[in-house]
Amino acid sequence: MSKPQPIAQMPVECWHVEAAAQCGFPSPADDHTQRRIDLNEILLHQPAATYYMRVRGTSMRDAGIEDGDCIIIDRSLEARHGDVILAVIDGEFTVKTLFKRNGKVSLKAANPLFPEISIREGQELSVWG
Repeated sequence: MSKPQPIAQMPVECWHVEAAAQCGFPSPADDHTQRRIDLNEILLHQPAATYYMRVRGTSMRDAGIEDGDCIIIDRSLEARHGDVILAVIDGEFTVKTLFKRNGKVSLKAANPLFPEISIREGQELSVWG
């Protein structure tokens, strides 16, 4: 997994169409309703605390996170039970679902081929977002 990269401060824009998506060809009139949106406004709540990272591996495939995907990490958010998080375990990055039970912390993959990671005494766990 690559290291987190800061999100650029300049706007990232794409087109937004104010029409429902039909299973056919769009109307030529829809070309006149387009406006540009800034993805930073939609995806970034705390730009100074937000990073992106490319995912390697298939441990989260059943959660829709595929090998090679880019994920957005907001370090300002507090991780809660059931959240998908970016964790650092003993210096290694991993994306997993956070589980807290009876004072114990574990990380679960969204792929049955990968075992649950139970955090043991003395292991270093840091949640990045």
